[in-house]
Amino acid sequence: VSRYHCPRFSHAQDREAVAMARAFVFPGQGSQEVGMGREFAESLRGAAITTCMIAFILLGASFLTVAMGFTGIPRALAAWIGEQGYSQFALLTALLVFFIVLGFFLDGISIVVLTTSVILPMVLAAGIDPIWFGVFLVLVVEMSQITPPVGFNLFVLQSITGRGIFRIARMALPFFLILVVATLLLALFPGIALWLPGTMLSR
Repeated sequence: VSRYHCPRFSHAQDREAVAMARAFVFPGQGSQEVGMGREFAESLRGAAITTCMIAFILLGASFLTVAMGFTGIPRALAAWIGEQGYSQFALLTALLVFFIVLGFFLDGISIVVLTTSVILPMVLAAGIDPIWFGVFLVLVVEMSQITPPVGFNLFVLQSITGRGIFRIARMALPFFLILVVATLLLALFPGIALWLPGTMLSR
């Protein structure tokens, strides 16, 4: 549609004529596009709000991580556990409780960074395979992040959904129990974690 083929709109430019033709052929499309534009803008606004909330939570966790690093509390607790002379099972149980408690206050990466340098020597001294312990550590740290009712990730979910923390904790409980079962299976059958690395290293 142009000014040469549409005498009624001879004064219009090409793009204006196209817009007019669309308005006549698809009279409801303009309002639909406006509605979609508004929905898209609302989606962007909601995404920005959620991102900012999560960023502030992570920022607070970063400050807490720095404070914990300066005070040396995680390292002191890890060293204290190592001084108790626990057996393998008792040591793993103590570390399980230790990591779950840290998960109330710190994110997973901070837990690993602040404690691994102290915990790994005592784990090796207890005769625990480091590869197995790495898998155990990942499971336990992730478990600590969703420990009801004050796991770190639960507060992130609360800020996203706006639901109460106890409702979120109740809904996260099955996933927490799944991780507990996975950790128990890993402790009872260490080959679950060692079979694949052993196969790769034997080649």
